[in-house]
Amino acid sequence: MDPCWLFLFFLLMARDGSCNQEEICSKSMINSCSDCIRSGPFCVWCKKLNFTKPGEQEAVRCDTRATLLKNGCEDEDIISPENSMTKDKAEPLSDSFTQQKLIQLSPQKISLSLRPGSPETFRVSFKRVQGYPVDLYYLMDLSYSMKDDLKNIKELGAQLFAALKKFTEHAQIGFGAFVDKTVLPYTNTNEEKLQKPCDEDYQQCQAAFGYRHVLNLTSSEREFKKKVNQQFISGNLDPPEGSLDAMMQAAVCGDKIGWRNSSTRLIVLTTDAGFHMAGDGKLAGILTPNDEQCHMTDNLYVQSSHMDYPSVGQLATQLSKNNIQPIFAVTKEVVKVYQELSKMIPTSEVGVLSADSGNVVQLIERAYRRLSSKVTLTHGNLPNGVRVSYTPLCAKPGPSGENEGVCDDVPVAHEIAFNVTVTVDSCMTGESFTIRPLGIKDTLTVSLSTECDCKCPEQPTTDNTVCSGQGQVTCGICSCNDGYVGQFCNCAVGDKDEQSLRIHCHKPNSTECEGRGDCVCGRCQCHTTESGSNYYGKYCQCDDEHCEKFQNKLCGGNGKCICGKCECNPDYEGSACQCKKSSLSCLAEDGSECNGRGKCKCDRCECIEGYQRPRCLTCLSCPKPCRTKLNCIECLGFQSGPFKKNCTSSCGSIIHWSMVDQLNFTTKECEQKDSQDCWVKFKLEQLTGVDRFRAQILEKRDCPAPPSVVAIIAGSLASVALIGILLLMLIKVLLYFKDLKEYKKFENEKKKSKWAEADNPLFKGATTTVANPFFTGE
Repeated sequence: MDPCWLFLFFLLMARDGSCNQEEICSKSMINSCSDCIRSGPFCVWCKKLNFTKPGEQEAVRCDTRATLLKNGCEDEDIISPENSMTKDKAEPLSDSFTQQKLIQLSPQKISLSLRPGSPETFRVSFKRVQGYPVDLYYLMDLSYSMKDDLKNIKELGAQLFAALKKFTEHAQIGFGAFVDKTVLPYTNTNEEKLQKPCDEDYQQCQAAFGYRHVLNLTSSEREFKKKVNQQFISGNLDPPEGSLDAMMQAAVCGDKIGWRNSSTRLIVLTTDAGFHMAGDGKLAGILTPNDEQCHMTDNLYVQSSHMDYPSVGQLATQLSKNNIQPIFAVTKEVVKVYQELSKMIPTSEVGVLSADSGNVVQLIERAYRRLSSKVTLTHGNLPNGVRVSYTPLCAKPGPSGENEGVCDDVPVAHEIAFNVTVTVDSCMTGESFTIRPLGIKDTLTVSLSTECDCKCPEQPTTDNTVCSGQGQVTCGICSCNDGYVGQFCNCAVGDKDEQSLRIHCHKPNSTECEGRGDCVCGRCQCHTTESGSNYYGKYCQCDDEHCEKFQNKLCGGNGKCICGKCECNPDYEGSACQCKKSSLSCLAEDGSECNGRGKCKCDRCECIEGYQRPRCLTCLSCPKPCRTKLNCIECLGFQSGPFKKNCTSSCGSIIHWSMVDQLNFTTKECEQKDSQDCWVKFKLEQLTGVDRFRAQILEKRDCPAPPSVVAIIAGSLASVALIGILLLMLIKVLLYFKDLKEYKKFENEKKKSKWAEADNPLFKGATTTVANPFFTGE
């Protein structure tokens, strides 16, 4: 072979990773062959008898193939389940539409038995049949702004059929129309406006509606022209239309539309406006979400005014589920809106429609060519823990990916293929998923099972002592009879439960024997380490090989590793014995080590919490001593305060103190108010150690002058007298105003009185005249 070609071959192999992939077996808690197989794709099991050495755990049987062969296991004794694939159904691809059964995807059913973590690749072939049927459903916006477009569509039926016959002799066309929901604020709900929503001068106008199915898919040009000619324009209020409502019903009402089982399904949406989507229904008080079900009665969408618009995700799901490919024929004003919509709907196309829809036939023809020449292979919902990737094998492949594989510019009747790689991450049974080309009904069903158990035949042996006569050898290890446990079935548990024995072999919330030994009759039998020494301890928790290193030496070469911790030689210290004992950098001015507030390790102070390096002199987070020592200062200097009765025992932290007439310590001066409301001045000097001080106390306190008793009494009496006088004046004023009110009331009543002028017949005057009968006047 040419050296240049050989170099190129190895270069490509290295790029694919098939030459330099390192095989690693990451194992933990291995007790059986099945545990080993589930640990990783490169883990294999050695079933050779007596493969383990005394004291070794059976987990050494689990490793990579290369390691086991190196350690003395024979190739025929290695158990390594392999992936397998079975083609359950693989009918050949159809060459033409004349065949009774059309097959465009092969195989149709396969079964995979996979080992977790080990990928399996198989090939899927696809060929689009020449003359494959096409079902085209023309979905038109009949709002008032589309009146000119409707006139043209009535004349374009023949051209539509002619365009489709360029691709197939088996074409069908249907027709549907939409406007918007017949509720406010989308449509004027005035009764007259509902019946005639167009302008008053426009006579040919049909009543407002949401979506109406007009014509089932048919191959009759005359029937298409007849039904379309019967359509009239309608109207609504707002610019966005109910196009998503219409597309959803056209997708899910397959039996009413007339979609064929074996056909390329297209929906051509023509509009000059945007669209309403899920949530817009709240404007009309419609809160019920779209249920993605068919609600067609007498060819009319009857839930239009009661159910919200579908979301873009709901529509995309139903279009994909029913193998429908939309073509958005829209005017240039809204083309960007529908281009963004097309990105969220797989296998869809957008074309710019002229103002009167005169170019719709050419637009549909170009869009169909683009859709039919692009093949996208993808999958449905995957079971948990399953990954699928695609590698297209065609002239113009798209990028390889985990979601889909794409081939562009694929001619009709040209066979292409995809390499599909399936990987499972965990054990499973009875799972499956489907793979299919978007827009095509053909599917591939992939059934999954996993190889998680070792299928080891019973190993006959004439040596009855291998399992102590109490078990059989399976996959190279002993399977003990009831009542016996242990690596060689040498522990008789009798009536005891094995679990009750094993509980003595591990600490709480820990693994059995720390994963470093075997639990035999309730006691840990520790394994040997890789270097040949032994683990030890009640739970095999100790070894003398895993201590901290310094300069790549265990315990820095200056100590011994004992049960995971370094015990240093006399002249060394540190967690890894990395430094000589020294305290020069830790000495304070008074010669103390770290000022008595820490320990010197590796010539560096390790201060107690709060104190700062380098020599633990200051404590930034400690409470200020001016406040904490005030009670002791008052007690020692002035025999008062809370600690007066137990001053000596409570103030032991102040080692020395003195009363002075002038403070001369260099530390900060403290000025605090004591229990007698006097200002006390003092200075504290911290001594070596924690909470140890020397104090200077100023002899004279600044106390406030005592209150004047005479002034207080005089002031109190004056206040009482003043308050009394004010109360009396207030009472006098109230009484005055009350009398004044009564007097005014009397005066008013006096003025209202009227005395009668007539004589009272019963009244007699005060003067009485008496006549003497005997008086003669003489």
